Amino acid sequence: MIEPNENNPASHSDPTHSSYIRLILVDDDPFIRESLKVLIGLDPSITVTGTAGNGHEALALLDSGADADVILMDIRMPECDGVEGTKVIKTRYPDIRILMLTTFDDDEYIIQALQNGASGYLLKNVPPDRIIQGIKTVHRGDMLIHPDIASKLAGLLRPTPTPSAHDPLKSSGLTRMELSVAQAISEGLSNKEIAAKLFLSEGTVKNYVTDILGKLSLRDRTQIAIYILKK
Repeated sequence: MIEPNENNPASHSDPTHSSYIRLILVDDDPFIRESLKVLIGLDPSITVTGTAGNGHEALALLDSGADADVILMDIRMPECDGVEGTKVIKTRYPDIRILMLTTFDDDEYIIQALQNGASGYLLKNVPPDRIIQGIKTVHRGDMLIHPDIASKLAGLLRPTPTPSAHDPLKSSGLTRMELSVAQAISEGLSNKEIAAKLFLSEGTVKNYVTDILGKLSLRDRTQIAIYILKK
């Protein structure tokens, strides 16, 4: 069921509320939706603007005028699951960040969700404060993947090298430092963490990320990570 939040103080047409993170919750279990709404609502910087039971309902909610900066979405739902929901929502609303939250760590679903534009992925067994932090992480443009899933993705996406294999990274046009930044992104590191690891300023890291996106003709950090993990 689609459930808009009529008391939401944020609005697309009112930039004065930019300090709020506008969030839509999508899960087919009403109890989970309400529980997450209560837990997340304890953080004053996040406003739950609506809830939905599947991807189609979430899209309808957005089309009806609901505001969202981030969508927290389950991956397995009837009618339109999180994988397909991410695809249709990102096609129409590319600026909205989508964070997958599920009890399942299905390899195929994980890869498809990220390829469809999801900004991150967490398992439901993480503490509530990790979920809240995850929402804030993807909202600021960083990528978030559960550590167990990150290592699994690396193994799934990296092909076995052969002696004669062409190295596509060398032909990508990335400099040595850009490649280091891209690899750090694929490990799920934030700009701040990358800056500390590579002894750079956060501003410099942001510039590198912009250059990498341009050189590789990619849309966002998630696509950078997938690009690197596939090579």
